Amino acid sequence: MTGLGPRQGHQYSMLAATAALNRMQVRTLGDRIHDLMRDRILSGNLVGGEPIRQDTIAAELGISKIPLREALTRLEQNGLVSSHANRGYVVSLLSAEEAEEVFALRLKLEPDAVVRGSRHAVSADHKMAEAALLELEARIRAGSLEQGTYNRLFHMTLIQPRAGRLTVSLIERLNIIADRYVRLHLKPDGRKSRANAEHREILACWIGRDLRRLDALVQSHIRNTLNDLRRQLG
Repeated sequence: MTGLGPRQGHQYSMLAATAALNRMQVRTLGDRIHDLMRDRILSGNLVGGEPIRQDTIAAELGISKIPLREALTRLEQNGLVSSHANRGYVVSLLSAEEAEEVFALRLKLEPDAVVRGSRHAVSADHKMAEAALLELEARIRAGSLEQGTYNRLFHMTLIQPRAGRLTVSLIERLNIIADRYVRLHLKPDGRKSRANAEHREILACWIGRDLRRLDALVQSHIRNTLNDLRRQLG
């Protein structure tokens, strides 16, 4: 990577985190409940097939069930929970069919978006992407449950420059759905080291505007994950 040392990267990521916190402070209660429940599912605290006990969660959080139900409705739209008559909401199970669909859509949308991001990125965007990767690698080394979230954030920094709102929304939604599959994919030994190496190569091409190679690397990165998942999900 270019020019950003660990201390500078940490400072830059802290600035980004502070900005995110400031945005979060003006968000609605429903938004905060949505993010909390999403993170519990993505981290594995709520596992596939587990019912969402709305009374228990509402009491734990000291809220009514109205914002919780609103959050669950949004999570269902993102494929993380499903609703069933007489059973309420249940955490969605991982499936080979969903993995095929999600990663096929990522392959259609993400490489082109990353190439466009590289073409329009300026120095500040480069520093943000470098900081995001440094933070992701730190979370992986620490074995943090948040590493999936930071993996998603890194990928999103690569498409942000001059990206349209709909493009960002669609790709972010796909990455949220893909998050649990990425976590499953990274469990076997050696996968995290391979992912780190691929991320660094992608970032170098993104900053250097080596667009043809960048497109091939992003496609390979997504396709390799899908191929591994095919074997894991049988």
